[in-house]
Amino acid sequence: MIKSAITITVKLFAAYQEAYGVEELVMEFPPNTPVVAVRDRLLAEHPELSQWRDITRFGVNMQFVESDTIIQDGDEVVLIPPVSGG
Repeated sequence: MIKSAITITVKLFAAYQEAYGVEELVMEFPPNTPVVAVRDRLLAEHPELSQWRDITRFGVNMQFVESDTIIQDGDEVVLIPPVSGG
């Protein structure tokens, strides 16, 4: 049976966490979705985050990955904007 959606956990940090007011989200996506689509959905929901579009790094299951990496059901995705020291 082919699943119609996969469910992932998105851990939010820095500006993303501030925009959403939570540390993580549970989201559904179609199968064969690249991790960059997670970022794009968050930016669609919170356009003020668009300044981070080109400099956000991606992590899946504690590993840095490229933006075209396909997410799998149950993955933990992390979007990592630049963090200023302080």
